[in-house]
Amino acid sequence: MAMKIRLARGGSKKRPFYRIVAADSRMPRDGRYVERLGTYNPQLPKDSEDRVKMDIERVQHWLSQGAEPSDRVSRFLEAAGVVAKKERANLKKAVPGKKAQDRAEQKAAKAAEAAEAPEEASAE
Repeated sequence: MAMKIRLARGGSKKRPFYRIVAADSRMPRDGRYVERLGTYNPQLPKDSEDRVKMDIERVQHWLSQGAEPSDRVSRFLEAAGVVAKKERANLKKAVPGKKAQDRAEQKAAKAAEAAEAPEEASAE
Protein backbone atom coordinates (compact mmCIF):
# COMPACT_ATOMS: atom_id res chain seq x y z
CA MET A 1 0.00 0.00 0.00
CA ALA A 2 1.57 3.31 -1.14
CA MET A 3 1.06 5.85 1.62
CA LYS A 4 0.96 9.62 1.21
CA ILE A 5 0.95 12.42 3.74
CA ARG A 6 -1.33 15.00 2.19
CA LEU A 7 -4.05 17.57 2.74
CA ALA A 8 -7.75 16.65 2.90
CA ARG A 9 -10.02 19.64 2.36
CA GLY A 10 -12.82 20.57 4.68
CA GLY A 11 -14.71 23.74 5.43
CA SER A 12 -17.44 25.46 3.48
CA LYS A 13 -17.31 27.17 0.12
CA LYS A 14 -14.63 29.92 -0.02
CA ARG A 15 -13.57 29.10 3.56
CA PRO A 16 -11.03 26.29 3.24
CA PHE A 17 -9.75 24.22 6.12
CA TYR A 18 -7.42 21.25 5.68
CA ARG A 19 -6.52 18.17 7.68
CA ILE A 20 -3.02 16.77 7.29
CA VAL A 21 -3.60 13.04 6.90
CA ALA A 22 -1.78 9.81 6.15
CA ALA A 23 -3.77 8.12 3.40
CA ASP A 24 -3.46 5.44 0.77
CA SER A 25 -2.46 7.14 -2.48
CA ARG A 26 -5.34 5.44 -4.32
CA MET A 27 -8.00 7.04 -2.11
CA PRO A 28 -9.69 10.31 -3.16
CA ARG A 29 -8.47 13.64 -1.76
CA ASP A 30 -11.25 13.99 0.80
CA GLY A 31 -11.88 10.29 1.13
CA ARG A 32 -10.81 7.63 3.57
CA TYR A 33 -7.55 8.10 5.44
CA VAL A 34 -5.58 6.00 7.89
CA GLU A 35 -4.62 8.63 10.45
CA ARG A 36 -5.11 12.34 11.04
CA LEU A 37 -1.75 14.03 11.67
CA GLY A 38 -2.64 17.70 12.00
CA THR A 39 -4.46 20.70 10.57
CA TYR A 40 -3.80 23.64 8.25
CA ASN A 41 -5.98 26.77 8.26
CA PRO A 42 -4.99 29.16 5.43
CA GLN A 43 -7.51 31.74 6.69
CA LEU A 44 -5.26 32.60 9.64
CA PRO A 45 -2.33 35.05 9.31
CA LYS A 46 1.02 33.57 8.31
CA ASP A 47 2.65 34.32 11.66
CA SER A 48 -0.10 32.60 13.66
CA GLU A 49 0.87 29.46 15.59
CA ASP A 50 -2.52 27.88 14.87
CA ARG A 51 -2.13 28.12 11.06
CA VAL A 52 -0.28 24.77 10.83
CA LYS A 53 -0.48 22.19 13.62
CA MET A 54 1.16 18.77 13.28
CA ASP A 55 1.89 15.79 15.47
CA ILE A 56 5.59 15.65 14.56
CA GLU A 57 6.20 12.25 16.17
CA ARG A 58 3.46 10.59 14.10
CA VAL A 59 4.63 12.34 10.94
CA GLN A 60 8.15 11.02 11.51
CA HIS A 61 6.69 7.55 12.09
CA TRP A 62 4.88 7.62 8.74
CA LEU A 63 7.95 8.99 6.97
CA SER A 64 10.00 6.11 8.42
CA GLN A 65 7.35 3.69 7.09
CA GLY A 66 7.90 5.08 3.58
CA ALA A 67 5.05 7.58 3.27
CA GLU A 68 5.66 10.32 0.69
CA PRO A 69 4.62 13.86 1.65
CA SER A 70 2.82 15.98 -0.93
CA ASP A 71 4.52 19.17 -2.11
CA ARG A 72 2.57 21.46 0.24
CA VAL A 73 3.04 19.15 3.24
CA SER A 74 6.76 18.83 2.51
CA ARG A 75 6.99 22.64 2.67
CA PHE A 76 5.34 22.54 6.10
CA LEU A 77 7.78 19.84 7.22
CA GLU A 78 10.75 21.86 5.92
CA ALA A 79 9.55 24.88 7.90
CA ALA A 80 9.25 22.70 11.02
CA GLY A 81 12.75 21.29 10.45
CA VAL A 82 11.59 17.68 10.10
CA VAL A 83 12.73 17.20 6.48
CA ALA A 84 15.78 18.61 4.72
CA LYS A 85 15.00 21.45 2.32
CA LYS A 86 14.62 20.33 -1.30
CA GLU A 87 15.92 22.15 -4.34
CA ARG A 88 12.91 23.06 -6.45
CA ALA A 89 12.77 24.01 -10.11
CA ASN A 90 12.63 27.76 -10.65
CA LEU A 91 10.11 28.06 -13.44
CA LYS A 92 10.98 31.72 -14.12
CA LYS A 93 7.35 32.76 -13.74
CA ALA A 94 8.35 36.33 -12.91
CA VAL A 95 10.26 36.86 -16.16
CA PRO A 96 8.26 38.87 -18.73
CA GLY A 97 7.33 37.27 -22.05
CA LYS A 98 9.22 37.78 -25.30
CA LYS A 99 6.99 40.58 -26.59
CA ALA A 100 7.21 42.48 -23.32
CA GLN A 101 11.00 42.16 -23.36
CA ASP A 102 11.09 43.47 -26.96
CA ARG A 103 8.92 46.45 -26.00
CA ALA A 104 11.19 47.22 -23.05
CA GLU A 105 14.25 47.14 -25.32
CA GLN A 106 12.58 49.48 -27.83
CA LYS A 107 11.58 51.87 -25.04
CA ALA A 108 15.14 51.88 -23.67
CA ALA A 109 16.53 52.56 -27.15
CA LYS A 110 14.14 55.51 -27.65
CA ALA A 111 15.08 56.89 -24.25
CA ALA A 112 18.79 56.63 -25.12
CA GLU A 113 18.20 58.44 -28.44
CA ALA A 114 16.22 61.18 -26.69
CA ALA A 115 19.01 61.63 -24.14
CA GLU A 116 21.65 61.91 -26.89
CA ALA A 117 19.71 64.48 -28.95
CA PRO A 118 19.92 67.36 -26.40
CA GLU A 119 23.61 66.66 -25.81
CA GLU A 120 24.35 66.98 -29.53
CA ALA A 121 22.37 70.23 -29.79
CA SER A 122 24.21 71.77 -26.85
CA ALA A 123 27.59 70.74 -28.31
CA GLU A 124 26.94 72.74 -31.50
